[in-house]
Amino acid sequence: MTPRTPAAPASPAPAAPPAGAAGSDDGAAGPDRLAGAGLAAEPFFLMARASTMGSSQANRALTELGLKVRHYSVLGLACSGLEPTQRELSQFLVLDPSQIVAIIDELERRGAVERRTDPRDRRSKILVPTPAGEELYARARELVAGATARSLAALTEEERDRLLDLLRRAAF
Repeated sequence: MTPRTPAAPASPAPAAPPAGAAGSDDGAAGPDRLAGAGLAAEPFFLMARASTMGSSQANRALTELGLKVRHYSVLGLACSGLEPTQRELSQFLVLDPSQIVAIIDELERRGAVERRTDPRDRRSKILVPTPAGEELYARARELVAGATARSLAALTEEERDRLLDLLRRAAF
């Protein structure tokens, strides 16, 4: 294979590119420049990229509550009234059981959730919220809603509804 020759001679890169420049951390030009790549037409890449960008927005928003998206997800399921078991949480969130245990341990230390014996199977534990956990989840939901709105700002309300419908169909 013949190496590509650059169109213009390379100049030394500045120590810190200006805001908006290709290669800068703000992502203004770099990702846009690569949007024409074949990879950008692959559904799995696009879903993964949108997920990563949305999770980053949500994680930044949740920082003020000392939470991350994984904590938010576990807490949300605990607050659903469905009394999920740790195994169900692991399967639903597609996380290793050890990760679920660590997240629940942290939420439990914060007084947001409690483990209780599952009345359907005494060998299992269910997760239930405390009143403090329900309050924390309500605050977190507001922050995540704002992050979602920012992440999907380029879409109309109808497009957001359609995207949600398609994602549900793909996920379940």
